[in-house]
Amino acid sequence: MIWNAKNGTVSAGGSEMCYVSFGSGERTLILLPGLSDGLATVSGKALLLAPPYRLFFEKYTVYMFSRKNELPACTIRDMASDQAEAMKNLGIGKAFVMGVSQGGMIAQYLAVDHPEMVSGLVLAVTAPCANEVIRENVNRWLFYAGKGDHKGLMTDTAEKSYSDKYLKKYRKLYPLLGAVGKPSDYGRFINNANAVLQFDASADLQKISCPVLIIGGDDDKTVGTEAAGKLKELIPGSRMHIYHGLGHGLYEEAEDFNRRVYDFLETI
Repeated sequence: MIWNAKNGTVSAGGSEMCYVSFGSGERTLILLPGLSDGLATVSGKALLLAPPYRLFFEKYTVYMFSRKNELPACTIRDMASDQAEAMKNLGIGKAFVMGVSQGGMIAQYLAVDHPEMVSGLVLAVTAPCANEVIRENVNRWLFYAGKGDHKGLMTDTAEKSYSDKYLKKYRKLYPLLGAVGKPSDYGRFINNANAVLQFDASADLQKISCPVLIIGGDDDKTVGTEAAGKLKELIPGSRMHIYHGLGHGLYEEAEDFNRRVYDFLETI
C-alpha cells in the first residue's frame, strides 16, 4: 500500500487554498469537506486524514481541499469556481468528486458549471438548497459563533450529526470541546455558513450529465431526511442509497461507506 501522503497549497480565487493528497493511482478523486472546514483547514493533516481512504490508494490519487484561506463573503457557486481554478492550477483536468454536506453543495455547482472536469459525482448528506432544517441549524450555529461559544457550537453539531449509539461513547468528551480546536476568529466559519443559507441549485441540477451517487441517512438531523430524495428527483439518472438508523455523520459511522463509494466509482 502506497500512502504517498502530501500537504500543499495552490492559488485560487486570489488567495491560497490548502489541500492534502494521498495514494498514487492514475485516477483522481477530489474530496470536499463540510462546514467544519470554516473552523480549521486541512493544512498539515495529510497523515491524519489519509487512513479512512486506504481502499483508494492503489487506483486513485486522492485530494482533499479546504476552501481558500482568505474567504470573504461569497456564494457556494463562487466556491465551486475557486475549486475549478485550484484543480486546473494543479494540472487536474478531470476527476471524480465526492462532496460531503456543504462540500456536496460545492460539488453540485462544480458539476453544473464545469462538466468537463467531473467524471462522476458522489453527493453525501447534502441537499439541493438551504431547506428549513438546514436554515434552523445554520442560524443556531451562527449564533454560537457570534458569541464565541465554541463548546456550544461543537456540542450542538455533534448532537445533530451522530447516532445515539455513537454519541454514548463520546459525550464524556464534551467538557473538552470548548478548549480544543477553537479558532482565533470565526469570520471564515461565518462566511461559509452564510453561503449555505443562500444556496439553491435546484433549477440547475438537471444540467448535471455525469454519473451521480446520492448517499443519505434516514435520521439526518442536519440537512433533513428528505434532502437526498429531492436530489434524486432533480438529477437525471442519479442513483441513491439511504442508510437506515444513521444521520449526518454516516460517512464516519457506516463501515461500508467508502467501499460503497469505491464500488460506484469503479462502474464509471
